Amino acid sequence: MKTHNSIRTGVAAFLAAGMALCSTSTTAGTPGPAGKKPNIILIMTDDQGMGDMSCMGNPILKTPNIDRFYSVSTRFTDFHVSPTCAPTRSAIMSGRHEFKNGVTHTILERERMSLNTITIAEVLQNAGYKTGIFGKWHLGDEEPYQPGNRGFDEVFIHGAGGIGQAYDCSCADYPPNRQNRYFDPVIRHNDTLVKTKGFCTDVFFREALGWIKKHKDGESPFFAYIVPNAPHGPMIAPEKYKKPWLDKGYDENTAGRYGMIVNIDDNMGRLMQKLGEWKLWEQSLVIFMTDNGQALRTGKKNGESFRQYTAGFKTGKGSPYEGGTHVPAFWRWQGVLEEGTDIDTLTAHIDLFPTFAELAGAHLPEGVQKIDGRSLLPLLENPNADWTDRKLFVHRGRWPKGADPDEYKYKNFAIRTERWRLVNKTELYDIQSDPFEKNNVIDKHPQIVRELLDAYDAWWYRTRPLMVNEDVPNAEVKPAFVRYKKQLEEKGIPDWTPPEL
Repeated sequence: MKTHNSIRTGVAAFLAAGMALCSTSTTAGTPGPAGKKPNIILIMTDDQGMGDMSCMGNPILKTPNIDRFYSVSTRFTDFHVSPTCAPTRSAIMSGRHEFKNGVTHTILERERMSLNTITIAEVLQNAGYKTGIFGKWHLGDEEPYQPGNRGFDEVFIHGAGGIGQAYDCSCADYPPNRQNRYFDPVIRHNDTLVKTKGFCTDVFFREALGWIKKHKDGESPFFAYIVPNAPHGPMIAPEKYKKPWLDKGYDENTAGRYGMIVNIDDNMGRLMQKLGEWKLWEQSLVIFMTDNGQALRTGKKNGESFRQYTAGFKTGKGSPYEGGTHVPAFWRWQGVLEEGTDIDTLTAHIDLFPTFAELAGAHLPEGVQKIDGRSLLPLLENPNADWTDRKLFVHRGRWPKGADPDEYKYKNFAIRTERWRLVNKTELYDIQSDPFEKNNVIDKHPQIVRELLDAYDAWWYRTRPLMVNEDVPNAEVKPAFVRYKKQLEEKGIPDWTPPEL
């Protein structure tokens, strides 16, 4: 295990170089260790929870490659995201709470990230990075909102919030994907739709690896955002991944979901192997995380219902409790970050933006949104560094279309500090002694409750005017349908050529 002093020779070099975030320039800052900025590879799966891997204690589901990555990583053990997927993606891209970007839902035009928001991809581009996204965007299907217009050089994505989805709004995927969900999907590759071949997760990782290989020896560092839609429902997996679970008596849903996660694990193993072959570990910060709490928490085996392993949490996706927002976050940068070290400080998705910007030596452009997050470099330099307590604000959102958000202000919300979690004005938990929220102590700490509610009221007051999508009518046109029809008529849908690895 590395000592804190050895970390300082790496991460602390950034701090010593004086790369303060500047709000008035778009030029790149000072390079990092050894005169080179790190590549950043962010892998974020969809609806996979803390309990969905064996390194987190799952006794049934084996994930040896994720476990191996976990064992050599620095782990943030109290890391939080939003309760659902588009909100989390918005917070990562912006460094601030999703509501401040207008993202209060996953559909109904309320998944669109405000065009006034400057993304971390744009910041990294301006710092000299090549940027690529592979998988799920889910922050607006209309052209101005698409990732190619939000800082990504390379775009390889499905539409909407999931392959094959289509709603009575602009949020929709390409029509053929509704028939053959998750296999051979039509994907937008930059400005061209292509017909891929294979299971969706394999396709996204393959394309991402091909892009990394292309840029691995370039003069510019790269940011690879690898975001498969798995294991989001419907629970569909290739037969070879599903059959072992069916043979053991598990129901179709459980077998499909477990199969999807084992497939993710295999792809993580392939990525790790290639990073080793290409000698990229010492040049790259690699992060594995998930976008919200666990989605499927019950199942059947041999006809009998059972509760799936949840790592102790009583809720999952869509919940304002710990189970909705507490996710794994494993960081590896060989030779710089400690291996097998846990950081138990309260951290969150909003912290990625300032952390990546500082690592890249980037100066923030004039007019950038106010960042809610903090750079994690002090904690990466020293896991025991002083860290001022903070308040993280959580809200499920998803109120009905046309409703007044103020009527839902106190429904499905939470405030989290290092010690406390207040939920819905009626429950208070001492997370340090009660991490799984078994004992409501709200009657014992009225002063804490008042302090948290006052902070929440002030936050809501500041945030409410930024919910810019609330009055936007549902679009009558689905951009993905229009794009598909136009290309099909004009030149057809070419087959995807898998990159050579």
